[in-house]
Amino acid sequence: MKVSHLNCGSMRPWASPGGLVCHVLLVETGDGLVLVDSGFGLRDIAEPARRIGAARHLIRPVLDPRETAIRQVEKLGHDPADVRDVVLTHGDADHTGGLADFPHARVHLTAAESSAVQQPRTRNERTRYLPTQREHGPQLVEHDPARGDGWRGFAAAAEILPGVVLIGLSGHTRGHAAVAVDAGDRWILHTGDAFYHRGQIDGTGQVSRTLTVMERAVAHDWSRVRANHARLTELQAAADPGLLLVNAHDPELLRRAAADPRD
Repeated sequence: MKVSHLNCGSMRPWASPGGLVCHVLLVETGDGLVLVDSGFGLRDIAEPARRIGAARHLIRPVLDPRETAIRQVEKLGHDPADVRDVVLTHGDADHTGGLADFPHARVHLTAAESSAVQQPRTRNERTRYLPTQREHGPQLVEHDPARGDGWRGFAAAAEILPGVVLIGLSGHTRGHAAVAVDAGDRWILHTGDAFYHRGQIDGTGQVSRTLTVMERAVAHDWSRVRANHARLTELQAAADPGLLLVNAHDPELLRRAAADPRD
């Protein structure tokens, strides 16, 4: 499957050199297009206060319509109606805003995240999951990765579409997940917000204090976030040429992936 790496939402938090991106995967399959996450969408640009809420003052999104997934899908010569499925790492607005631009797509997520989004239990969940993100009535398809066969040492992992594996990585949110995509000559593992910056898993430890504070402040379970860091550090250290590890917000990881001629 051909995979394109898109930035569907630049952000400029204070004291965050280089800013952040919303790294979205566009997967071309024999049965239409699949998005992994959706970044910000056209409705977010039109109504940022309602759609993103107070978080916009912290993440400071650029909100350029040219960065939206729908405009980039069109620019690549595809019909947006061919986006049949969107697989979410989790339900934060910078990952779900573009869903409304693809109202007929099936939206895949973990059952735990679906529950958190629709029935928030904590103040953190009530703040982060705004009902306005679901006004268009998305068709949610729930999955339990723990019922799958596992994937590369991850016990809670299930193939939900041909060549697309949903991996439970709770911590950042109650039902956060990673998504692995079979790109033919290698797998691409999109880890969502399981880590914010490459310095957290590449051994350098060179991470903006702003990002680490932000990460801990919004975490559903910090101990699980730390455990995810450790597991992904092991994967990164293994340097498997058959695996590309990316996340949602590191602009350098997006740049490297987009520049790789294999995708």
